[in-house]
Amino acid sequence: MALSPEARAIEAVLIVAVEPVTAGLLAELLEVPVEQVDPLCDELAESCRAEGRGFEVVRIAGGFRIQSHPDLAPYVERFANVGVSSRLSAAALETLAIVAYRQPVSRAQIAALRGVNVDGVVRLLEHRGYIATVGRAAGPGQASLYATTDAFLERLGLDRLDQLPPVEDLLPGPETLDDLEEQMRPVADG
Repeated sequence: MALSPEARAIEAVLIVAVEPVTAGLLAELLEVPVEQVDPLCDELAESCRAEGRGFEVVRIAGGFRIQSHPDLAPYVERFANVGVSSRLSAAALETLAIVAYRQPVSRAQIAALRGVNVDGVVRLLEHRGYIATVGRAAGPGQASLYATTDAFLERLGLDRLDQLPPVEDLLPGPETLDDLEEQMRPVADG
């Protein structure tokens, strides 16, 4: 299946792009109406699927990107992790979840929810590009407010924040909480 010249041009741009490329920018580069970009990206994505390529075209973080096919993740992970430890600690994951679901949020709010000092974890998440300062809180001290970034969306493979699972789905049900409460009750001497 031969690609149209426009789809080939999009492929060339996406291959060299570091971050997802918006439909608007692709339209500008190709000098076509923005409405033509989605069908062209669909054409390119279908070509990758039909040919069984090792990569795919995906809509992610508000744009398009070429990324390795999910079934090849073990090979890509081995290549990417040679000599590098990029895993986040449980503390960092907890903090990132708080920011994702409560954003914009201050360090003090995160610390209150976690019950520990979060300065180091917030610095790490900022350094890795998963969160960024998005403003200042009103009131004394005008604390920095944090929100997730497009890098966070990319890492999770999401296009928008509303694709995060509802937080209720992540919490234990009432029966689990009842069981935990029962286990924590002191045993009466009798």
